[in-house]
Amino acid sequence: MFIRKTIGYTFSLLGFLVLFSSTVSCQTNTNKQVVIHGVNVSPDNSLLQYSGRINFSNPKAPIFYWAGTAVRTKFSGTFLGVSLYDDRGDNYYNILIDGKHYVLKCGKGDSLYTVATHLKKGIHTLEVIRRTDPSSSFNQFKGLALDQGASVSLPAPAPKLKFEIYGNSITSGHGILDESRNNNGDFSTWDNYNAYGAVTARNLNADYHCTSKSGIGFIISWFPTIMPEMYNRLDPWDPKSTWDFSKWVPDIVVINLGQNDCWLIKKLSPVPGPEEIVNRYVDFVNLIRAKYPKAAIFCVLGNMDATQEGSPWPGYIQKAVKKLNVEKNDHNIYSLIFPYKNTPGHPTVSEHKMMADKLTAFIKKTLNLK
Repeated sequence: MFIRKTIGYTFSLLGFLVLFSSTVSCQTNTNKQVVIHGVNVSPDNSLLQYSGRINFSNPKAPIFYWAGTAVRTKFSGTFLGVSLYDDRGDNYYNILIDGKHYVLKCGKGDSLYTVATHLKKGIHTLEVIRRTDPSSSFNQFKGLALDQGASVSLPAPAPKLKFEIYGNSITSGHGILDESRNNNGDFSTWDNYNAYGAVTARNLNADYHCTSKSGIGFIISWFPTIMPEMYNRLDPWDPKSTWDFSKWVPDIVVINLGQNDCWLIKKLSPVPGPEEIVNRYVDFVNLIRAKYPKAAIFCVLGNMDATQEGSPWPGYIQKAVKKLNVEKNDHNIYSLIFPYKNTPGHPTVSEHKMMADKLTAFIKKTLNLK
């Protein structure tokens, strides 16, 4: 396998510590290529466990589009490399080895990234998790590189409880690491792993799918596509690329939409009135219910200014849920409004944790989960 010089990052919620890791081999400026003499773990290895909406049309190079998409396994040895193709070089990944975080910044094209060297001998747990949503480019996962003689083994089984979330930039974890609140658009500050939905899923010990896109709404978005058009896609940007909902059926669905609609609704002509807004939200929930007849659906909103005092948007969500409860006799749909955070920009890690705590408690109480 041919690899290039790489940089590894160790992640901490208290800040970033940049480590220039040693490289196994590299592609030099003269394009001389050096071959690694180790073990290549192909993406189609049955001992790898995947999570998320993934395009397996080429099983040796599955495509990741969505935040929270992950691959898990166990491996032996002292070295780990991760091979990825990135279409634009703008994605970030969390690599968890035995629970320790490393941050991988993707370069454009194919690269084998040295993530860790000099690990203790023995069996290690591994999670490779995409941090960025479809605002950045797609990735192809090309496999793992291990020491000569090392191997992979089955990870722990995926949790039986399944949790899916639909949302916008808040759900994606847009700007979550930007404590200065000045660089929200920098993909290095995005981290779905610490967003409230992912944290809630871990709190519930649930398998996690995230279908979110920064800037999206259910009536109007900052770009031409709205969630009722994107929710059923495998490739978020290809209307012909449809997701097979039968592959993975959640027990719990969370929907957090309305923030972008709140900002943009007056750009429409005519401007939708309250009744139409409620009905459009009901229409989207009906789309989800048609796919998942037995799931508990939680319609939430916040914690940005759509939920500030005097905003009508919490009422729209609550009226939509009540309408579904009464008119559809569907009492497995619930509403929850997150309090307005009253700080600039997108929510930070601590603000997401407060959301996750509230959502976790509400779901547990509602569904009588321990």
